[in-house]
Amino acid sequence: MIFQDNDNMKEKDLTAAASTAAVSAEEIQSSVDDVMKKFDRESNVRLWEGTPKMIVNALLVAFSCFCIYVTLWGTFLEEVRLTSFMACIVFLGYLIFPVKKGTQKVNHIPWYDLILMAIGTAAFLYFTFNAVSIIQQGSKFATYQIMIGVVGILSLAEVCRRSVGIPILIVAGAFVIYALTKGLSNPTFMGRLNYAIRLLFYSKEGVLSTPVNTCSKFIVIFIIFGAFLERTGISDFFIDCANALVGAFAGGPAKVAVVSSALLGMVSGSSVANTVGSGSVTIPLMKKTGYNGEFAGAVEAAASTGGQIMPPIMGAAAFLMADIVGIPYSDIIVRAILPAILYFTGIFIAVHLEAKKNDLKGIPKDELPKMGKLIKNIYLLIPLVILIWLVSTNTKTIQTAAAISIVAVIVVSMFNKEHRMTPATIAEALAAGGKGSISVAAACGIAGIISGVITMTGLANILINGIVALAANRLIIALFLTMICCIVLGMGVPTTANYCIMAATCAPILIRMGVPTIAAHFFVFYFGIVADITPPVALAAYAGAAIAKANPMKTALNATRLAIAAFVVPYILAMNPVMVLVDVQGPLQLAGIVVTSVVGICGLASGLSGYMLSHLNPLQRILAIAAGLMLLLPTTVTDIVGIALFAVTAAWQIMAKKMRI
Repeated sequence: MIFQDNDNMKEKDLTAAASTAAVSAEEIQSSVDDVMKKFDRESNVRLWEGTPKMIVNALLVAFSCFCIYVTLWGTFLEEVRLTSFMACIVFLGYLIFPVKKGTQKVNHIPWYDLILMAIGTAAFLYFTFNAVSIIQQGSKFATYQIMIGVVGILSLAEVCRRSVGIPILIVAGAFVIYALTKGLSNPTFMGRLNYAIRLLFYSKEGVLSTPVNTCSKFIVIFIIFGAFLERTGISDFFIDCANALVGAFAGGPAKVAVVSSALLGMVSGSSVANTVGSGSVTIPLMKKTGYNGEFAGAVEAAASTGGQIMPPIMGAAAFLMADIVGIPYSDIIVRAILPAILYFTGIFIAVHLEAKKNDLKGIPKDELPKMGKLIKNIYLLIPLVILIWLVSTNTKTIQTAAAISIVAVIVVSMFNKEHRMTPATIAEALAAGGKGSISVAAACGIAGIISGVITMTGLANILINGIVALAANRLIIALFLTMICCIVLGMGVPTTANYCIMAATCAPILIRMGVPTIAAHFFVFYFGIVADITPPVALAAYAGAAIAKANPMKTALNATRLAIAAFVVPYILAMNPVMVLVDVQGPLQLAGIVVTSVVGICGLASGLSGYMLSHLNPLQRILAIAAGLMLLLPTTVTDIVGIALFAVTAAWQIMAKKMRI
């Protein structure tokens, strides 16, 4: 009887524990959802349930299948392909995203959204079904055609506002106003409007320009690939790998966040989504270890933001870079390796120094994943390996490589009972991929409008001449001004759209100043990304702060300090493009630049954190920062001075430590 009572008590305890765990898991998921809704516009969607949900998901699946088919086998006229793609984006955009944030009624879409959906979709479909005649009619457009173009652009802008946010529309609006008031030479307003709409809506110089073309051809299928990959449990595998590699060292959870976020960021391509996804696991662990909330949130935000520069996927902007610069995507991947390594090395060093400074321990070894489990699940990497091999060897086109990798994901999942993909799961992944494509395509469309205005008004030349004159042929000044432009325009603007704008405006400035084309584009690409952690609008840092329950501005400032490499590496590769494999004289030259850059980042990180081998006094901090800056300048003299300063600081630290002992 006693044993039976004990068993009953154990059962009750287990039930209670399970219930608590379930509640805890639900609370965590609820917290994650709340943070995503606050900082990620894509997470603010309509609520569909029952039959309406099935219909909406079926439409998203159909859209993904349509994109895959057109990408791989479609032989349509390009205008037909692009306008039908944008018609789907507008239709689904109004179906998925409500007019404003907040609590949504279940299975409800207001009448005005139905009207906007209908007229916006019809505007693009008008072009689809009349593409040949529109192309052949030259510059003579009827008034109703101009009005259709206005409706199409405005409906797309509203989808962009709902799914992406207002900042990019403010930028686009300012450019369009400039074009309609000063930028175009036609004396009448209607003449300027007619010309602008013909270029922005009915040609491949506006909405249908390179960003949307690249999005429909490459980006969408990679978004779908990412959606499939997420459903194999690869996120947990990456976190387990990071734990096994670095979890036991000083400040283990923070180092786990750096490694896992670098791996996860390749797949997600979104700094906010990555911060919230992996941060819900890593940030509480960091706080438990002893890191304060501001630092924990900053580590996750800085590492997650860097995921977009981590080969082989690198987010959507890398595809655009390949198209704009005119080099294969596989070359972009190879050239991005060294800068990405330096970025994450900088964060890793800063995290290590913070751990040593505060005497923070690692995760107990008995709590770390067992190597046998990792080896058992290593097959999850097969789709990524296939993708990298196909792209790097140019065996298949990029889109074909992604399609084959999607099939590989499905095959690989069959070996995992927990994450085995069924027809329902495949449909879910296709729907998620279609949904994830809406905001990217909308942003690309608006970015195309900005690029189109710059082209038709000649604004690019005005900006280039102005900044070149202001810089007085001093490259460092031109680089600094370009950096400010990228960060300001990148605040609240998706990386893809930000890169499109900067590639059209600022990259030509650097090229005029003698920076190689690929290095100039990497420069603007990097600074467009770090806008997500740079105050005052640091969305990734604010998301990390929300999870850590910390001060948002302090978190953003910490993230900026941690990601110091992201603010320095672009200058290195612009002034010495060997970093992106331009004009490499040999392996020794490349190795020398890498070594001095890593030591320089160590010096900067030490000076900023106030710790090297022990706590640094104010003079030692100045010496360390000076050494770091000197080593990051690509000249022999500055390298010698930097090494000397770093050696003096390190020797001073060693002597002081021995004297204390």
